[in-house]
Amino acid sequence: MHTGLRSLTSTEDPPVVQPQQRAWLEIDRDAISHNTAQILRSLKPGCDLMAVVKADGYGHGAVTVAEAARAGGATSFGVATLAEGIELRQAGIAAPILVLGNLQQSEEFRCCQHWDLNPTISSLRQGLIASNVAVAGGKPMGGHLKLDTGMARLGIDWQEGAGLLEELSKLDGLQLLGTYSHLADADNPDGRLTAEQQQRFEAVLRRCRELELRPGIRHLANSAATMADPSLHYDMVRVGLALYGHAPARHLNHAVELKPAMAVKARVTLLRDVPAGVGISYGHQHITQRPSRLAVLAIGYADGVSRRLSGQMHVLAQGQPLPQVGAITMDQLVVDATDLPELAIGDAVTLLGRCGEAEITPSSWSEPCGTIPWEVLCSFKHRLPRLPACTQH
Repeated sequence: MHTGLRSLTSTEDPPVVQPQQRAWLEIDRDAISHNTAQILRSLKPGCDLMAVVKADGYGHGAVTVAEAARAGGATSFGVATLAEGIELRQAGIAAPILVLGNLQQSEEFRCCQHWDLNPTISSLRQGLIASNVAVAGGKPMGGHLKLDTGMARLGIDWQEGAGLLEELSKLDGLQLLGTYSHLADADNPDGRLTAEQQQRFEAVLRRCRELELRPGIRHLANSAATMADPSLHYDMVRVGLALYGHAPARHLNHAVELKPAMAVKARVTLLRDVPAGVGISYGHQHITQRPSRLAVLAIGYADGVSRRLSGQMHVLAQGQPLPQVGAITMDQLVVDATDLPELAIGDAVTLLGRCGEAEITPSSWSEPCGTIPWEVLCSFKHRLPRLPACTQH
């Protein structure tokens, strides 16, 4: 019997789902290159920039970010995991890569040697494993010593730092390429904790000079410290959030000219007219107060739009802000488009980024959620395609 349905075994090519079919991210590589170059111009002479591309380049795509940052002048890259470093190497990126996370097993250090990744060393045990692996492999392994100057996370206690560096310098297979620490409160304009951490870092470096030890590349500053205080620049800075176009604190908003590199967009999949008094979405958290035109967008919390934003966010359509209403659901959210009658099914709407003269920033989401812009950028799931910003819709 003929059903009119095409056979699943048909030799015809299947239709292709377009990446802009429902929702997507747009990544502006030129903005990343611009931000890198602008930050470099603000550094003291001779100071290099490490682009921190962990967490898939803060959700922007690690390889895309690394290539764009390299074009802007970054000389090395920071990742959190071995897999992140290997991804960059497999993409053909040859610049130095520092693994910022803690490694403990011989196999992990063998991966570092094979892929030419530089591990972080926080203990003599790690140094011994790295050296033994390097000697067995027939080539030295470069690593960076990490000091804990006040973060109480990774790193050797700063008071033991010079002693550990002395022990590490005796190991045959380990080359100490750098010494660094991480600031816990650099985005605070008060600056007292940062000053204390810097004093501790300086004390270690001073003791190393007394012992005639070479600390290698000295680096302390994250994005906030890089933008706030040139005395924190040392030989290199490690830049994360600013690379992606966002200042880490309000008082730093104009320290460097930055361009946001990510926009989040979604399609209108349905428009409907409802009278006043209609409850919207789960729990009827919103009741229409007037006859309303509702637009359904094909994006939800499974894509990274936090449910905590329900009723607290807006989107931009044709440069005009439209309020989101009702509970955000797994795959959809609803906006009130009553004041934009020309909005049509299939139109692209901006959830984050610029549309005309208006802009929605990650802090617009993070503040009502009680979190930080870093988490917002890292939250978008991989069912959202990452597309170049020039893609036409």
